[in-house]
Amino acid sequence: MKPAARVIYSAATIALGCAEAKAEPERAQRDAAEVRAERTLAQMTQEEKIQLLHGTMPLFIPAAKRAPGMPVGAGVIAGIERLGIPPQYATDASLGVSNIMDMRKGDVATALPSGLSLASSWNPALVREGGRMIGSEAVAKGFNVMLAGGVNLVRDPRAGRNFEYLGEDPLLGGVLVGAQIAGVQSNGIIATIKHFALNDQEIGRSSASVEMDEAAMRESDLLAFQIGIERGNPGSVMCSYNKVGGTYACENRFLLTDVLRRDWGFKGYVMSDWGAVHSTEALLAGLDQQSGEMLDRKRWFSTELKPKLVDGSIPMSAVDTAAKRVLWAIYANGVDRTEITPKTIDYSRNGEVALQAAREGTVLLRNEGGLLPLAGSVRSIVVIGGKADLGVLSGGGSSQVVPVGGFRAVEKIESGPAATFARRAWGGTPPLDALRQTFGNAQVTFVDGNDPTAAAAAAKAADVAVVFATKFATEAEDQPDLSLDGQQDALIAAVASANPRTVVVLETGNAVAMPWLAKVPAVLAAWYPGQRGGDAIAEILSGKTNPSGRLPVTFPAGVDQLPNPVLPGSDLPPPSKDDKASYGLQTNSPPFSITYPEGSDAGYRWFDRKGEKPLFAFGHGLSYTSFRYSALKAKGGRTVSASFTVTNTGTRKGADVPQVYVTLPGKARRLIGWDKPLLMPGESRIVTIEADPRLLASFDAARQRWVVTSGKVRIEVARSAGEPVLAARVSLAAQTIKP
Repeated sequence: MKPAARVIYSAATIALGCAEAKAEPERAQRDAAEVRAERTLAQMTQEEKIQLLHGTMPLFIPAAKRAPGMPVGAGVIAGIERLGIPPQYATDASLGVSNIMDMRKGDVATALPSGLSLASSWNPALVREGGRMIGSEAVAKGFNVMLAGGVNLVRDPRAGRNFEYLGEDPLLGGVLVGAQIAGVQSNGIIATIKHFALNDQEIGRSSASVEMDEAAMRESDLLAFQIGIERGNPGSVMCSYNKVGGTYACENRFLLTDVLRRDWGFKGYVMSDWGAVHSTEALLAGLDQQSGEMLDRKRWFSTELKPKLVDGSIPMSAVDTAAKRVLWAIYANGVDRTEITPKTIDYSRNGEVALQAAREGTVLLRNEGGLLPLAGSVRSIVVIGGKADLGVLSGGGSSQVVPVGGFRAVEKIESGPAATFARRAWGGTPPLDALRQTFGNAQVTFVDGNDPTAAAAAAKAADVAVVFATKFATEAEDQPDLSLDGQQDALIAAVASANPRTVVVLETGNAVAMPWLAKVPAVLAAWYPGQRGGDAIAEILSGKTNPSGRLPVTFPAGVDQLPNPVLPGSDLPPPSKDDKASYGLQTNSPPFSITYPEGSDAGYRWFDRKGEKPLFAFGHGLSYTSFRYSALKAKGGRTVSASFTVTNTGTRKGADVPQVYVTLPGKARRLIGWDKPLLMPGESRIVTIEADPRLLASFDAARQRWVVTSGKVRIEVARSAGEPVLAARVSLAAQTIKP
């Protein structure tokens, strides 16, 4: 048995690059950045200071007027050469260098799996490595600002951008986004945590107001951001489109000044989302940079700002403060020393990072009768649907990455909010090719699935049927329901009726309903698996890779289990034909309010609170081996800790994800930590988890403190939020914690 390692959140945090040996040099660099920023600011003219506060999109700059070497990405902020201040070239990010802005050049980049796939790994070290990889490609392509990473909580499985994010739990999301940011910024560039805050759906994202009390915000969405900022130290925060409490997020003093600066001590700058600025006065509330000003109604931080500086309605000190924050982020991250001239990219090496991410992010949801892994004696496999002969599906919108090799199939979206800039696209390793290579001794055939009768006949004639099922998700649109696209549910039912040895591989951006589940013995959630997704799927189906993914979201049995069975705003009348905008994008919808009945109890906490049983619980995932938990030792006091033994009791090497939850009196259970030990058959390891005290507290808005109440609490070691294995009760000591 290996000795215990003291762990906070996860053993993998040791690999986050936040070791104490690095803390002092980083702190010294940030202190030095403060001094440098003040010195540089003192040398700047008013015009130069304003220059740092606004930018546009390179596509709006005629090619002849672009600076030499300017990459075509999401945005550009002009530099100041005489002071050594570099231009800021920003690219959309989280899943790779998004290249939808410059497709005419045939640009490609390594495509990571979707955010929900990364979150399914429950592996901060892996997510950090993914961030390092995509950041290195950004630098090689000439960018020094990367708009990664997104940590808006998944509150509804119909929300269009969930695939970009990191799940429904603030601890899991916060730890992972901090890891991603640290990886990106290890390249000497700026990462941007987004979208601050409560931008949890697309319908009405620029007109709706989220109404939530402060305590609920602090204990959920804001906590995810807080943990991510603490752990990743991003240079920038991106404020969101929506209103919070009736005020636009990008001019919301409570969010940008009280919470972000006063309480959390954030020293970097706040950039707007593209088209999210509504006034020059946003500068006074805490916004520092108007991004993509051509998408706003006015150039609030340049043309509109200057006369207000003259008449004194905006003080020059506000400009100084904002410019200094931008300078601090540049110096603290060494952006002024990072060379961003084009470099050769080792796509083969980077593809291995994407492959490992896809391996660890794939979740084995069901495996009745041990159908998987498929035995080498399988003589014939029919692969059905999902364009598995061409590639794997990706999510749409600003995060979409044209993968190495390009897209092999693109379907234009004909109508709706996303039609102007999103597309359904398939690329990366085709699963069919990977399966043929992996099962070289078997006959592997393909049927497109357009005709369920033909697909069922092909399935009946094969030893095994593997159905690839898809549900497309994109920025700017939410989904009407939880069904797979088109008639795929009927297709799966027909195939499973014809062949009881049917495997379903889900390529989705969200949880989906499975009306056919009782007929299908094996189901994999592959999400949008990225550059090497086809290879990872083939490895797992064959058993070359033992699945270790765990769900970062709850799969509900139906929309009736959700806090909002009707998605807010989805019942609004459609935009008129004369309305150039749409409800998802630069929306001009009637104003409406979004309320979340679950409050701080997003996702599995809601199900626990209501006593509802989901289709698949948060944290669920199966393995080809088995694990035993034993010898729980729990301690209380000012925080709680749990020490226990994990043993691989099966016959295969595998990684497990034991999770630790706490239940406070009268509250829903909360995740307080996890680990991901990789164990050989028969091997044991002692894991110790210690809770962040904020996870044991309630936020008292009147006192502006986290309050831990004394008393008994229940600690559980679990396989998922719905499957506790070991339990103990310990006593908590009362305390208060600054926000």
